[in-house]
Amino acid sequence: MAITRRDFIKTGIALVPTMALMPSVFRRAAAAAAFEQEAVGGKVRTLIIVQMAGGNDPLNTLVPYADNRYYDLRSNLSIADTDVLPLDADVGFHPALANLKNVWDEGRLAVIEGVGYEAPSFSHFSSMDIWQSADPDGSLTDGWLGRYFEELDASQDVLQGLAVGRRLPLEVFSEQVPVPIVESVAGYQLQGDRRYPEAGDARAQALLDLYAAPRQAPYSVLLDNTIQAMHSSSVTLQEVEQAYTSRVEYPETPLAQSLRLLAQAVTSDVGLQVGHVTIGGWDTHANQLADQQTLLETVDQAVYAFYQDIKDHGKEQDVVIMTWSEFGRRARSNASNGTDHGAAGLMFALGAPVTGGLYGARPDLGNLADDNLRYTTDFRSVYATVLERWLGAPAEAILGKGRFQQLGFLPAA
Repeated sequence: MAITRRDFIKTGIALVPTMALMPSVFRRAAAAAAFEQEAVGGKVRTLIIVQMAGGNDPLNTLVPYADNRYYDLRSNLSIADTDVLPLDADVGFHPALANLKNVWDEGRLAVIEGVGYEAPSFSHFSSMDIWQSADPDGSLTDGWLGRYFEELDASQDVLQGLAVGRRLPLEVFSEQVPVPIVESVAGYQLQGDRRYPEAGDARAQALLDLYAAPRQAPYSVLLDNTIQAMHSSSVTLQEVEQAYTSRVEYPETPLAQSLRLLAQAVTSDVGLQVGHVTIGGWDTHANQLADQQTLLETVDQAVYAFYQDIKDHGKEQDVVIMTWSEFGRRARSNASNGTDHGAAGLMFALGAPVTGGLYGARPDLGNLADDNLRYTTDFRSVYATVLERWLGAPAEAILGKGRFQQLGFLPAA
């Protein structure tokens, strides 16, 4: 069976000697330089993505505690009005979000309500693909941030993008631009023979020389750039970790430690423009009260530690954090003390550059579609806002399908 270039990039087929255990992280060859992110005050702006995989329930995250219909719809699952952390007279946060409530009180947390798209998919895989490609029609096979990377000058920094986890998110995938996917800094390097540690540098150089040798198309350019990018970004991350210090104590959760790794990159001025982390487990068909509380606490503590860390390093004006989940949950609870796959959800955007508040129209609990919240805000409007107002990129060129209305949680360029 013939192997296509796309197969090579997507699967990370091993074409290296067994002495080198290459992380399956590189998915592109060379970026087409169209523009360089316009830095403000000489500083790079960074977007941190927190993906809440599984479908977070918006109604128990931002609780409409003043609306009796909420309690009628989920008598076995509702958050008592006395437990809610009120934002105003109508809605409040789940009690697990005490730290994010502090950010709200600072005026630096935006909540975007009713986020979704027309004719939503209730499949995890399909909906994740839609959110990550920014294409409800399913015609695009790369990520919306992957297309953003293609517009950058890839010669500037080896860590313009960085995903933490086991698998490269489609969101940052591009066939032209390699984005590292890292589980840990220690594991993200060429591994030599442990019996001869002193030979590690020589072996690494031999590997680079091997792949710099002339080769036949179609993979010669791809290999040249992939191997070099791997080595350069690995070396950079080792140096970043060694130089990083922090007075903030991160929780011992995978999400918090992933964000800590991104904090190392942000505070070390390596040119990181997009970082991506994922926390799964949000598919709360049963036992939602306990499970969602644990998940929300995990996000609340991890994101707040990261936020405090970048503030402590004087980087708070350079970073915006955005959360998303592939869909919401049904407005009516089920018999298993949970909620089933729904439509509209909500997103958070936070950071010193963010103008806090409630954005988007709140879905009407009296106007449901098969127990689903009707979406009021296209998720691509949030993306367009971030692209143009934060990353300085042409949203229409990256998202396609015309222009999407931008929101006011970031100042207009």
